[in-house]
Amino acid sequence: MKTIEIPREGRTPSQILIGAGAVAELSELVPAGRPLFVVTDPHLAEAYAELLAPYRKIIIGLGEEHKTLSTVEQIHTELIAAGADRCCYLVGFGGGIVTDITGFVASTYMRGVGFGFVATSLLAQVDASVGGKNGVNVGGYKNMVGVFNQPDFVLCDVALLDTLPRREFVAGLAEVVKSAVIGDAELFEILERTAVDELLANKELLSEVVARTVSVKARIVEADEREGGVRRLLNLGHTLAHAIEKCSRKWVHGEAVAIGTVMIGRAAVRAGVAESGVVERIGRLLERLELPTECDIPTEQLTAALRKDKKGSGDSIHVVWPCGVGSCRIQTLPFTELDELLK
Repeated sequence: MKTIEIPREGRTPSQILIGAGAVAELSELVPAGRPLFVVTDPHLAEAYAELLAPYRKIIIGLGEEHKTLSTVEQIHTELIAAGADRCCYLVGFGGGIVTDITGFVASTYMRGVGFGFVATSLLAQVDASVGGKNGVNVGGYKNMVGVFNQPDFVLCDVALLDTLPRREFVAGLAEVVKSAVIGDAELFEILERTAVDELLANKELLSEVVARTVSVKARIVEADEREGGVRRLLNLGHTLAHAIEKCSRKWVHGEAVAIGTVMIGRAAVRAGVAESGVVERIGRLLERLELPTECDIPTEQLTAALRKDKKGSGDSIHVVWPCGVGSCRIQTLPFTELDELLK
């Protein structure tokens, strides 16, 4: 079992526990004597009925369409009906949608209650549950309303990933590649010589991959918790990914991140800040990991969606260029210039 800590101002560090069997630590991590509510979805509630039997559950809908303020209101209403006060404690048991919503609810219910996560998808383990961003979608735009608030703990039990559909597991690998491009060239090389089936079968290797990915994010979050500077690196591929998701339901989030990473990489080559060989190498790895790298959405549609992205500022937007494997650069770019580079 590996533990990674992220400092929190005025509080004990947020703990991320990684390894097969990590979920066994749940009862030890939840503060004793506090009313506990587990937020999860119907599929997970059924699949892990025995594990979750001791806990009071709040069930939310499946899918991105439920990551909304109406779901937040549903949970708030259930907590009020149950008589939950400021001593209550929430655990988000699920993927990125569940953890995002749970963190947002915990941060707003009675102006804030304690919370932790059990991340059950690869995407949640390596990205969504780590670092304290908790948000919901508004009008189809990703994470437009949210808070910064780190959980007390995140349990990343790689054995739970056995229940994931292959497509969802593969989609999570896009976030792993993203972190490798940002700050871990050795992780990138590990992935280049590893097939998806090997990751699924080898829990020790998978735990190492998850831990290395989380370590990249933890270092960045520690340096810039509220995204005033270097944390923007974690948006590599995401600005375009959110636009892709807004314009089409064809791809899940990780697939959109893979496409967005290659698209912004090609734009970086046109801008003269990256070599074509670097972008080709990233594309080859994503394809090796069974991820898409092409998008059939017209550029005009994507750029229209980009203009409403929360990373925008006036007539410009923050762009993350993949300059090399293990090296990225942030640049504020006018929308008009980015439009031309994408075309």
